[in-house]
Formats: sequence, C-alpha cells, structure tokens
Amino acid sequence: MRSLGLGLLGLGLIFWWLTRPDILADADLDFDQPNLANGELMFHAGSCAACHEADLRGGMELKTDFGIFRVPNISPDPETGIGRWSQTDFANAMLRGVSPEGKHYYPAFPYTSYTRMQVQDVVDIMAYIDRLPPVQHVVADSELGFPWSIRRGIGLWKLRYLNPEPWLELAGGADAALLRGRYLVEGPGHCSECHTERDAFGGIRLKRWMAGAPNPDGEGRIPNITPDASGLAEWSIRDITYFLEAGLTPDYDTVGGSMVAVQENLARLGSDDRAAISAYLKALPAKVNAD
Repeated sequence: MRSLGLGLLGLGLIFWWLTRPDILADADLDFDQPNLANGELMFHAGSCAACHEADLRGGMELKTDFGIFRVPNISPDPETGIGRWSQTDFANAMLRGVSPEGKHYYPAFPYTSYTRMQVQDVVDIMAYIDRLPPVQHVVADSELGFPWSIRRGIGLWKLRYLNPEPWLELAGGADAALLRGRYLVEGPGHCSECHTERDAFGGIRLKRWMAGAPNPDGEGRIPNITPDASGLAEWSIRDITYFLEAGLTPDYDTVGGSMVAVQENLARLGSDDRAAISAYLKALPAKVNAD
C-alpha cells in the first residue's frame, strides 16, 4: 500500500508539473509606447465586440459539448472588467491563455490563435480598450461537467494544441501582403476557430484547416473558405476583398449569421489589409468540404 501511495503521489506531482501555467514576466515583454490607432485596428481585426458585446460587458453564452462558456466582461471597469490588469496580465491572457491569478483559461477564449500575435499589437489593443467607457456588469461563471471542470487539466491540453508557429508555410521571398494576410487570419482574426473542425477534445483539426465546421450556434455549417470547389475556388481575390468590405458575395447574396458582426469589423480595416486577408485565403491548400 505504501508503494501504491508513493506511486500515486509521484503521478500527482508529474501532473502538477506538466500542467503548470506558462507565464510571461515583465522582462519577457519587449514593446514600444502603445499605439492607439494600431490598437483600434487590431481590436476590429479580432472582432472583439462580436463576442464581448458592443460595450464589452460580456455575457454571451456559448453552449458546447463540454458545457456552457460565458464570455467575460473586458471593459476597463476595475471591479467587473479588466480595469486593474497590467500590460503583462493582458499579454499572458492573450498569448498564454493564463489569468492574472495564474489559472488556465479555457480555449473557448481563442488564445490558440492569439498566441501568434506580436506583443506590440497585444499591448496596443489593451491601450485602446483602456480608453473605452468602463461598464459594471458581473458575468456568471461558466458551467462545465467533469472532467472539463478541472481547470488545471487545460495545461495538458495546451501541450498538445497551443502552438505559436504559423500554420501555413510560405516559400522564401513571399511578398509582404501574403505575410500580412497570414498574420491577420491566423492571429488576431482567429478565423480557424470557427472555420475549422475540432476533435473530441476541442482542438483544431489541422488537416481540415479552414475547410468548414459545424455551426456552434447549432444550425448548418460554417463554410469552407479554402480555394476548393466547395469553398472559394470561384472567388477572386477582388471578390473576397469586396465581400469583407461590403458583405456581398459575387452572386449578390449578403453575409448572414454570426459573420455579419465579423464582416462589419473587417470593413473597418484598410483596403490593403482586406486584400492581404484575401490573398492568404487563396493561397491555402484546397480542402474538400466534409459535407
């Protein structure tokens, strides 16, 4: 029995070590004075208000197979929002998925995409949010069943799924527009979080990158946005760019569903950025829609 107890203790210590949060310290962050204009641009590139509400009060419920996730208040309110967070706190949340208290965030918060962002852009977003009106609004905790309720276990999940490297490898000498498009789509835009299928543990299926996925709202599917016949094969870069600007498809249909708010945010980007996003999407490997 003693050896069994020691073995269990050893396994517990290994679990505790493997699941420890990977936390950035102040000294790990290298950035310049915050740029509010860039912070606003990145805020819209990430469509932050689409999930956190227009005033960032939070409260939206995301119903999943793992339980109900509730989107938090990220307004600069010091009591119910992030008004007391430091720049390092915000960077840890965005790039590492770790709270100011040193606890793992659940990946319903798309830090698996944000981890690809540059520290400067993250700091700029916080500076922009800090200048928005604070909203006092308490959001209830998420409701998850066992074993997903064991937050510490997310540390193991991160070992498998949290990767700051770009997904799409580009040939040497790739032009600046394509590199910018990759950054916007894979990082702040977090497009794969909705447009890519997930496995049984909620991780992105990289082999199905951007090939469409079940609609988290429960009706239909999120479309394939790779250049396959079931996706964007017939769309030109100009078509995609115009869709992001005006919400109109090449056959004059209009954007719908949860994409409406996303498109409205992307319309606030510069035309060069929208064209860069379009170039990236056309450069993706074509994937057949599972449906």
